[in-house]
Amino acid sequence: MTRELVVLGTASAVPTRHRNHNGYLLMWDGQGFLFDPGEGTQRQMTMAGVSAHDVTWICVTHFHGDHCLGVPGVVQRIARDKVGHAVQAAYPASGEEYWRRLRHAAVFADTSVITRRPVAGDVTRFPAGPVTLTARPLSHPVESYGYRVDEPDGRRMVPGELTRHGIAGPMIGELQREGSVTLDDGSVVSLEDCSVPRPGQSAAFVMDTRLCDGVYALAEGVDLLVIESTFLSEEAALAAEYGHLTAAQAGQVAQACGVRRLVLTHFSERYSFADEPRFIGEAAKEFDGEIVTARDLTRVPVPRRRP
Repeated sequence: MTRELVVLGTASAVPTRHRNHNGYLLMWDGQGFLFDPGEGTQRQMTMAGVSAHDVTWICVTHFHGDHCLGVPGVVQRIARDKVGHAVQAAYPASGEEYWRRLRHAAVFADTSVITRRPVAGDVTRFPAGPVTLTARPLSHPVESYGYRVDEPDGRRMVPGELTRHGIAGPMIGELQREGSVTLDDGSVVSLEDCSVPRPGQSAAFVMDTRLCDGVYALAEGVDLLVIESTFLSEEAALAAEYGHLTAAQAGQVAQACGVRRLVLTHFSERYSFADEPRFIGEAAKEFDGEIVTARDLTRVPVPRRRP
């Protein structure tokens, strides 16, 4: 199954010749979480080789235009392409009026597959197929939420222990399904006897925010952290004023939370591709793990599961 981030746009408030407004599709074992579809997302999806049929969740962090003006196009594409599966829409409950405007921004043959999932309060959790989707509040001039995807913890079978206990063939599947098997001699072998814990994988999506408790809670221990780094440290005061992070702050979060792969995005239009080494350099002073500066239409895999 596929677990990767498809980057659709990486600009902040103003798109540039090389960076579209925001848009991020996290593909996860048949689920497709479309985060913050900004203006132009529908076209960017076509350019990236993904379709409306890949989307099972639309997750909006807040209702500034660069994070939501692509909603009408995506909704209408879901309708036009006759997507048959359920599509859930998560967004701040306080922005219900804006959601309704975006959802019905123009005349089209509507669809009934989209279900509203407004978020409010300190923690909101939704079951989402094989994972749980969690929303937590961030710190921005308007109400904003970040999102996190978590696979449940499991267990990894140990071949040597299976052999030692005489477990083979169909019995292995029974052991995994039932949690124990009874051998011919009447002895019972439990799943714990033949396996070790396997932590579930996770990813977090943190957009427009100052440093706050929600940022750290979302990022704690994730395999993949997609986080805004709108400014470099020389503009730290501006970042704080407008409710944004610097690349250095993104690195601090990743280091403190034990993140495995850090993806920097949501870059101010004042920066060009030539500035990417500066973003990596500032984040790397704080974080000793892998750092990616996102570019439109690239794909970033979720790191392989820990051994």
